[in-house]
Amino acid sequence: MRMDAELLHSPAVGLAEEEEADMTDWNLPLAFMKKRHCEKIEGSKALAQSWRMKDRMKTVSVALVLCLNVGVDPPDVVKTSPCARLECWIDPLSMSPQKALETIGANLQKQYENWQPRARYKQSLDPTVDEVKKLCTSLRRNAKEERVLFHYNGHGVPRPTVNGEIWVFNKNYTQYIPLSIYDLQTWMGSPSIFVYDCSNAGIIVKSFKQFALQREQELEVAAINPNHPLAQMPLPPSMKNCIQLAACEASELLPMNPDLPADLFTSCLTTPIKIALRWFCMQKSAKLVPGVTLDLIEKIPGRLNDRRTPLGELNWIFTAITDTIAWNVLPRDLFQKLFRQDLLVASLFRNFLLAERIMRSYNCTPVSSPRLPPTYMHAMWQAWDLAVDICLSQLPTIIEEGTAFRHSPFFAEQLTAFQVWLTMGVENRNPPEQLPIVLQVLLSQVHRLRALDLLGRFLDLGPWAVSLALSVGIFPYVLKLLQSSARELRPLLVFIWAKILAVDSSCQADLVKDNGHKYFLSVLADPYMPAEHRTMAAFILAVIVNSYNTGQEACLQGNLIAICLEQLNDPHPLLRQWVAICLGRIWQNFDSARWCGVRDSAHEKLYNLLSDPIPEVRCAAVFALGTFVGNSAERTDHSTTIDHNVAMMLAQLINDGSPVVRKELVVALSHLVVQYESNFCTVALQFMEEEKNYAVPSPASNTEPGSLTPVRDSPAIPRLRSVSSYGNIRAATTVRNLNKSLQNLNLNEEGGPIAFSPGNLSTSSSASSTLGSPDNDEYILSFETIDKMRRVSSYSSLNSLIGVSFNSVYTQIWRVLLHLAADPFPEVSDLAMKVLNSIAYKATMNARPQRILDSGSLTQSAPASPTSKGAHIHQAGGSPPMPSTSSSSLTNEVPKPPVRDLPPARPPYTPTLGGQAPHSHQFPRTRKMFDKGPDQMADDGDEPGGHRNFISAAMQTGLCDWSAKYFAQPVMKIPEEHDVESQVRKEREWRFLRNGRVRRQSQRITQRGISRLDDQIFINRNPGVPSVVKFHPFNPCIAVADRDSICFWDWEKGEKLDYFYNGNPRYTRITAMEYLNGHDCSLLLTATDDGALRIWKNFADLERNPEMVTAWQGLSDMLPTTRGLARRVSIYLDRSKQGGAGMVVDWEQETGLLMTSGDVRVIRVWDTDREMKVQDIPTGADSCVTSLSCDSQRSLIVAGLGDGSVRVYDRRMAPNECRVMTYREHGAWVVKAHLQKETDGHIISVSVNGDVRFFEPRMPDSVNVLQTVKGLTALDIHPQANLFACGSMNQFIAVYNASGDVISNIKYYDGFMGQRIGAISCLAFHPYWPHLAVGSNDYYMSIYSAEKRLR
Repeated sequence: MRMDAELLHSPAVGLAEEEEADMTDWNLPLAFMKKRHCEKIEGSKALAQSWRMKDRMKTVSVALVLCLNVGVDPPDVVKTSPCARLECWIDPLSMSPQKALETIGANLQKQYENWQPRARYKQSLDPTVDEVKKLCTSLRRNAKEERVLFHYNGHGVPRPTVNGEIWVFNKNYTQYIPLSIYDLQTWMGSPSIFVYDCSNAGIIVKSFKQFALQREQELEVAAINPNHPLAQMPLPPSMKNCIQLAACEASELLPMNPDLPADLFTSCLTTPIKIALRWFCMQKSAKLVPGVTLDLIEKIPGRLNDRRTPLGELNWIFTAITDTIAWNVLPRDLFQKLFRQDLLVASLFRNFLLAERIMRSYNCTPVSSPRLPPTYMHAMWQAWDLAVDICLSQLPTIIEEGTAFRHSPFFAEQLTAFQVWLTMGVENRNPPEQLPIVLQVLLSQVHRLRALDLLGRFLDLGPWAVSLALSVGIFPYVLKLLQSSARELRPLLVFIWAKILAVDSSCQADLVKDNGHKYFLSVLADPYMPAEHRTMAAFILAVIVNSYNTGQEACLQGNLIAICLEQLNDPHPLLRQWVAICLGRIWQNFDSARWCGVRDSAHEKLYNLLSDPIPEVRCAAVFALGTFVGNSAERTDHSTTIDHNVAMMLAQLINDGSPVVRKELVVALSHLVVQYESNFCTVALQFMEEEKNYAVPSPASNTEPGSLTPVRDSPAIPRLRSVSSYGNIRAATTVRNLNKSLQNLNLNEEGGPIAFSPGNLSTSSSASSTLGSPDNDEYILSFETIDKMRRVSSYSSLNSLIGVSFNSVYTQIWRVLLHLAADPFPEVSDLAMKVLNSIAYKATMNARPQRILDSGSLTQSAPASPTSKGAHIHQAGGSPPMPSTSSSSLTNEVPKPPVRDLPPARPPYTPTLGGQAPHSHQFPRTRKMFDKGPDQMADDGDEPGGHRNFISAAMQTGLCDWSAKYFAQPVMKIPEEHDVESQVRKEREWRFLRNGRVRRQSQRITQRGISRLDDQIFINRNPGVPSVVKFHPFNPCIAVADRDSICFWDWEKGEKLDYFYNGNPRYTRITAMEYLNGHDCSLLLTATDDGALRIWKNFADLERNPEMVTAWQGLSDMLPTTRGLARRVSIYLDRSKQGGAGMVVDWEQETGLLMTSGDVRVIRVWDTDREMKVQDIPTGADSCVTSLSCDSQRSLIVAGLGDGSVRVYDRRMAPNECRVMTYREHGAWVVKAHLQKETDGHIISVSVNGDVRFFEPRMPDSVNVLQTVKGLTALDIHPQANLFACGSMNQFIAVYNASGDVISNIKYYDGFMGQRIGAISCLAFHPYWPHLAVGSNDYYMSIYSAEKRLR
């Protein structure tokens, strides 16, 4: 008979087998490690998106001011000979001066019109001051708030002066007249852009800034002192929004090289390709391109705006390169302002980068304001030179022989560079330089597919990448592409849009405006699209209809509801989830969509998803049904019936295994409560009345020593509900301190215990208020009252009550909410408490107004002066109704009470911690009506003013936003745990190696045989009486549970690692524990005798506090008979009278199944992967289950029962046939039944009477019987070493081997005094090592092992 489960696949010798043994760990599934368990369920913090142009602008008017005075050179410039002569590519000396002037003006206008054809152009040729003034003021008047451009060519006048003047002419051209920049600013106003093409132009820029500052100061003076003379004058316009481009620095002259045009700066700004090609030919390197001359350049075929021609392609490449240089060099906000706000400004600045490059080569530095970092050395210019080179080298053959033009490889190469960046890069580095080029390429059909693919891969890197792409200006391009009908673009565009909307959902409006939603509707409806792309389309549509009425209407007309309903049962879970969320959002507060859903019986189709194997899908279905009933339109009988049906369907999820689903359920039911408020108020009042009159068999107060004994044992003892409060518990190292911290919660100002009368509505506010519950809201119904109500409603016959028939839907839903308020998962119970209290509050306010107003304490409240605070409450629309004549008025249309001076946003008459409103006279006389209870912290300030808003607005779970995060995170990246180099993976490898080591070493010991087991290797006093102990399979850590807390000890070092509160209510106790994922990242499961299961992580962790991963009601109908009684070991003998096995569990890591049973008549099997009940196996007995053991290989479950029978069930068979064997050989309560895990493993069972029986599952009778001590209180069997240990009433432990020989008797603790062991309360063997842990009633926890030489 071998007890060694591991022997089958664990190595005895040899390395190859060793490695194989460790593979078993890699193949084990992990429980409760999904995203929903590891993350907080909330959306990502919305990044402020700066990419949208708040102020898109147009340059609508252009003043072209040319001061050339052809033929007369100004006195202060000495020209070289020959000298640069061309103005706008015209030689002024080639025609009469007047004609030349007009032709140049016309040409300049044409050059500008290439960039902005729609503007109003006004030329002013050789003007006077008045003409300039008239021109500027009229342009500004017509432009209103838009931008005006002022272009100044000063080649025929003196240079600008240091005093900030430029020169124009007098009427008959006999004098140069100065024109102050200050005046020019006044006439031009703002926003404006100035271009100065003259020598020393930098002077103008400096003067301009000085004048602008002067204006700001004048404005400030006028604002401060209205009597100042400045204030009487018309206010000068602010010059903040002005842009200047100047040809050179203050001390520089324009180049006079005869090969260049005289207006080189203007040429660069308005004819960049022409001048760039000429300049290229003038460089020495141009000699490398044979046959290219300046004449040839004039003949380049094509048009600038046709990208398929040589000239057009060069222009396109030039745009892409200058845009890219700017994006890479400029700060983001400046780039947005200059390159994305206004088309003409963007073109001029792109061309300005060229001007800087060309003019610097002639020792001339163009100046701009705002100043740009230098860009003339940027590496991208080399790509430009190459593109020009490739183009020009083809020219001779194209022109002479007419050969076809070969397109430039520029864009393909840049995309390759981008691809290299994507594939090779690390995460934290500079963004890719080529991003603006990818944008340009979207315009070309040739490269579009590849560009979209790379863009999608870039956006997948995370929200930062999406923000970058949006700031480059990708948005209008991908919006326009939605009009394309090309099928091959669909998957790419859907992916890109999902990424954009996951980061910035405000794009919903743009999509609807451009009919973009139709694109995604067709993708979702297309059965040939892969499920993942339809999922993204569903997500995009869910964003379009999210709280956006126009989007809802557009999608309703696009038949979204029918399309979604067809896909509800798709095999792809993420698609099911998003289709449901999409439905929930389209009919949220949109009644016509709800009725459309009713016609398609959408709610009935959604019912299927309520039992979906994936919890997130169940959530989405609950969300959709919740918004379905939560519509606030007028109610008809038909719609009420539908609401009732939905409510009853939802109620079935009350014991769903996933807290995420139950949280969503509370919110869905809260919508219903808001709709049918008056009905619920009636029900609430009846329950409250009933609770007063009915004395629950209160849990007896003779609590065990060491349990938390508060000041007064009354139903009002707070429970530490919030998980965030473990800090307090850790601080409270001893139970005594813990009691103190609990007592403090219960004291009022005088410091004595408050007199509680259980009948009062408000016993005590739940302790969560001080221990960090979500908001310091004082509850009318404490947790205890609700808990009592819940238990009352399940025992007493409530049908005797008048009014609502007690099985109405409202009653059922109220019961469901009561049940959820006692949920083991704090977030669920907090939400449910909010809903219940909101209704209880309304009910009491409506029903008992007189008593409140007459109560004496009101006279002491603060004077009724309306204050801003009071008014604030009324705006929120939430103060309670005035008492109307009929005191039971349950309507909401009641006049408001007078405004009082209240703390901000708190409804009047809210009962405080100490007071039991509505019976306010119980307040101490000295206390104001509205002050806080003693322990209340200051207001968080974010409590909504009214309770109605308080229930509907605050009720959200963040599930949808959390689900949307999936699309913002990288989808294509391999997850960290699959990345062989990642830290997560290395840690896991280390753990699995450690596991293998433990298995091998412990096996060597057990194989040699163990002859003694009494070497005490650990002893310590536990904070509470140990009731369950559990060794970690591979760490030197042991978990010891008392009634409601768990202590972790390191048994090698002998130190306490952690002690925290499990969160179970006062009258329950922990009866079982299991380590889940013990081979990897361990979680601890605790089971309490009210049927609740809680799962913890981060315990015994120095850095982090313990956190509840999940919790659920494993068994819903546990009978709370005598659970409250203290269980001393002396009662253990006659347990059958007591009927309390608590809750027993067994865990199968291989399948992720959890078997639960106890004081019930079924064995309930939970699938932790799906977080739902898989089956209920009826035990077929009339007593409780006391022990469970299962074997996944054989699908067998063995149960020991309180009546002494041992029953074997086969999970694979139907419920009524699955009991395959019953052994009735024990005469009394079975303490332990154990099924060995080998293929031919036996069943070992032991009863209170000490008889150990071995059964072979195929045989009807036991194959062996051993007799041990009578009066067993605890027993465990070592799975590997053929040992079992018995702890008895008589304060000793006997350890037996498989043949029934006693190998050790342990009666005393080792140590100086050798004290006697207390009555044994629990025992456990280590799953591998020969260690035995013993907990006894005297608080001591000790561990015994085989003798040292063996270890």
